[in-house]
Amino acid sequence: MDYSNLGETGIQVSRICLGTMTFGEQNSQKESHCQLDLAFERGVNFFDTAEMYPIPPKAATQGLTETYVGHWLSRTGLRDKVILATKVTGPGDWIAHIRGGPRLDERQIRQALEGSLTRLRTDYIDLYQVHWPERRTNFFGHLGYRHQPENDGVPIAETLEVLASLVEEGKVRTIGISNETPWGVMQYLNLAHQHGWPRIVSIQNPYNLLNRTFEIGLAEFSHREHVGLLAYSPLAFGVLSGKYLNGAHPPGARLTLFPHYARYSAPHIESIVRRYVDLAKSHGLTPAQMALAYVNSRPFLTANIIGATTLKQLAEDIDSIDIELTEEVIAEIEAIHAACPNVAP
Repeated sequence: MDYSNLGETGIQVSRICLGTMTFGEQNSQKESHCQLDLAFERGVNFFDTAEMYPIPPKAATQGLTETYVGHWLSRTGLRDKVILATKVTGPGDWIAHIRGGPRLDERQIRQALEGSLTRLRTDYIDLYQVHWPERRTNFFGHLGYRHQPENDGVPIAETLEVLASLVEEGKVRTIGISNETPWGVMQYLNLAHQHGWPRIVSIQNPYNLLNRTFEIGLAEFSHREHVGLLAYSPLAFGVLSGKYLNGAHPPGARLTLFPHYARYSAPHIESIVRRYVDLAKSHGLTPAQMALAYVNSRPFLTANIIGATTLKQLAEDIDSIDIELTEEVIAEIEAIHAACPNVAP
């Protein structure tokens, strides 16, 4: 396993991070624990979860993911051996079952953190992240920006001040953001500098062969400000594995169970996926491992957040860390991207 610095903290995190959003929905507690066991045995020390999980979010299952992870930490006694990341939920009518409608103010953030600490059976979080912004901006597949200042809500300064107090109290070691824009990153960094508050150490945004929008305005922040990418959806909901080609609906697969998650499933995308799949196979690679290895190779990456529903999938995904793509493969990937850039933001 390879390891990266988490921001400027000196904390070493595995370059492969295990995402857990299937725990409690597609994976039972026993299956979840088997995944955590295997990942840890293979050198993964970085686990990412959220108070909102599992996905899809609903009141009946909310918090189960953290609960399963907490049981594993309690059973194994490995809390001090892992870097544990979780997230506070941003606003949205579709998750009104969380605190009656989550907001990023002091009362709600503190309530969210205490709930996560209880479910995770720990007294501190290594990386506490804002799951998405309070304000209306372009994330979750929205590429274009429409200015709506009347919906800005809780200011970033208020949110960051609360997070700073949680760090000071020892309940949180580091802080990060997710689904953010370059403007948002700039605000967090400037406010930290102005007030002497902790700096964000990471940004968890989507990044995969179909969506490389991170490179446009955020990659430079990663390099210059040491705010590395935690790449989520590196397989584009599994689409880049090729398993959904030709109208296939594998039993138990995420998009078979939840077809409304169509971010990477538009008709025009399939031909691009096929090109990547054919490229991988022509070089003796599995499509999933090629897609993951490309993400692993990016210099602005801190960790690649993989997710799986079976141990076989998980092992294949972790093995991607040992794959070094040739210059020829990378050149062919870049040629496909140049012809059809960011087809699924």
